[in-house]
Amino acid sequence: MSQPLATADEKRSANGLGAMSWNALRSVGIHSQEALRARDPFDVYADLHRTNVSRNLNMLYALIGDREGVQWQVIARERRTEILLRLDQMGIAPR
Repeated sequence: MSQPLATADEKRSANGLGAMSWNALRSVGIHSQEALRARDPFDVYADLHRTNVSRNLNMLYALIGDREGVQWQVIARERRTEILLRLDQMGIAPR
C-alpha cells in the first residue's frame, strides 16, 4: 500500500515530522497540527511507545522541535539529558 500524499499540516511541519511521522501520529489519534500542538510531546511519545509505533528518540526530538519551532537536531544536541531524565521519570527511558 502506498503512502498517502502529505497533508497541509504535514507540509507545514518543517522541523522533522515527515509523512512517516504523521502516519505514526495518526495511529494514536492525532490527525492535525492543532491536535498535535494541544498535547504535550512527552505524552504523545508515551502513546506511541505504548503502541510500539515508535521507540525512536528522534521522534520525540521532532515532536518537541515541531512545537517549539526548532529543528529536531538542535533539540537532540542541546536537550538530550533533560529529555532522558524526563523519560526516566515516566518509566519509558531507552536502555
